[in-house]
Amino acid sequence: MYIKDYCNDMEMKLTASKAKLFDAICKTEKMGSKDKKKAMASINDIKIIIRDMEAKIDQLKTEYSSEYSTQKIKIDAGAIDMRSKYEEQIKFTGKPAHLSAQC
Repeated sequence: MYIKDYCNDMEMKLTASKAKLFDAICKTEKMGSKDKKKAMASINDIKIIIRDMEAKIDQLKTEYSSEYSTQKIKIDAGAIDMRSKYEEQIKFTGKPAHLSAQC
């Protein structure tokens, strides 16, 4: 049962991360070309991390195993890496004022 709870928790965190990413993309679209290029590189890094974490979570859910600590360590490391990339992204776009449904 712990694996299921862990996966659900990580999926909720990824959903929140995707909302932050959407906000960053919206802000980036309004930037000048020089700053936009730097911001988009950071955004692309975050997208890669999210896709990787989603794949690992899906694998963990479908290949249920009593030994899942290695996969959990990788997912947790991805979450930490993503957090640092968001901190980097904030340098370009600032903190999200609110997460809106539109740009």
